[in-house]
Amino acid sequence: MGARCSKLSLCWWPSNLKSNLNDSSDLENGEEALPGFSEYSLDQLRAATAGFSTDNIVSEHGEKAPNVVYRGTLDEDRLIAEEARAVGQLRSDRLANLIGCCCEGDERLLVAEFMPNETLSKHLFHWENQHMKWPMRLRVALYLAQALEYCSNRGRALYHDLNAYRILFDQDGNPRLSSFGLMKNSRDGKSYSTNLAFTPPEYLRTGRVIPESVVYSFGTLLLDLLSGKHIPPSHALDLIRGKNFLMLMDSCLEGQFSNDDGTELVRLASRCLQYEPRERPNVKSLVTALTPLQKETEVPSHVLMGIPHGMASSKQTMVLTPLGEACSRMDLTAIHEILEKIGYKDDEGIANEETLNSKKRGDTAFRAKDFGTAIECYTHFIDGGTMISPTVFARRCLCYLMNNMAQEALGDAMQAQVISPEWPTAFYLQAAALFSLGMDNDAQETLKDGTNLEAKKHRN
Repeated sequence: MGARCSKLSLCWWPSNLKSNLNDSSDLENGEEALPGFSEYSLDQLRAATAGFSTDNIVSEHGEKAPNVVYRGTLDEDRLIAEEARAVGQLRSDRLANLIGCCCEGDERLLVAEFMPNETLSKHLFHWENQHMKWPMRLRVALYLAQALEYCSNRGRALYHDLNAYRILFDQDGNPRLSSFGLMKNSRDGKSYSTNLAFTPPEYLRTGRVIPESVVYSFGTLLLDLLSGKHIPPSHALDLIRGKNFLMLMDSCLEGQFSNDDGTELVRLASRCLQYEPRERPNVKSLVTALTPLQKETEVPSHVLMGIPHGMASSKQTMVLTPLGEACSRMDLTAIHEILEKIGYKDDEGIANEETLNSKKRGDTAFRAKDFGTAIECYTHFIDGGTMISPTVFARRCLCYLMNNMAQEALGDAMQAQVISPEWPTAFYLQAAALFSLGMDNDAQETLKDGTNLEAKKHRN
């Protein structure tokens, strides 16, 4: 399994393991409910997914992490989906358990339980009908800590690239930790695909993942759960040190939590994000800290999540605006024309601030399609920090796309969203960057978010 993969896949089977919120010590109950780890032929998996049909793709990631997830049916009528680079002997109702593999030629395919209700990223950052409630966020944190404790107790303390895309929801709406992160992924031996701002400091120094690195990444997920946004740890810690932690909290959670509970979760996140690994808590203490914070423990997860029991989330048809349509087609010329036409009318207090030379030079270069110069000028303006403009980030985002710098473009589009959370343009540009990275399913979800915000704006 150590060879480089030409196709990355994972197969899923619906689980019979039942979750127990109050007992983290018995996560192995029901191990016999799943079959032992088996080896399948490539022909079996090809047949199960209708020849790896694009119609059966559940989710996919980009060229820097080329993982594709399929749904299919094995001869035994097991639902499956495909992905790659994971391990498979563990059995827990906190994991999306692996139950088989295929190794033929250069192919490396793995078979695992099917998780029909999307990812934490979808429910937290791209929700449609209902935001994630405070009790459910606490439950996600606890279940994730229990999953990591279980893996650690079974000799697998390292988890690579822990993020909101790695948390999946089963047919009961319970969160499960994807199993692929239990071994290094396929991307040139690297362990993190996320922005460097979210990467553990020691990994940046040494290139190695240690158990404390996993706790750091857990801290970034706590920030996600607290804020409903993907906030860089350095920015969050500045707010926490300044005793402005309420500025971190998702506005959707207003009135749902006590100050004591909010403070306790923020304090736990802060401990996880300590610069020195030895100052971070271990996974067992995470479980201990999170257990007494749980709320509405008798309410099933699917009720808290507002999803039909045992069914996958519904899909919606989108009607795109001109900018959304241009971003969906990756028509950079059309995006440029629309951004130029819009100007700075969506900025507050920015449209008439043309006296700042770096910004003015950037706008001139942007208009002339001199995107390299525009990047330099807008960067100088942003680094100056005298005023914050989502439009400047949006324009630099497009400049990065024009220069084949999709990861940087995604960062700018996300920053524009942080500044202006209800601005559809920020979501459309994120979608364009995600399309450029090959992350088509994530891009479609982000397009949908932008479209929903656009419709909401027109209704008001």
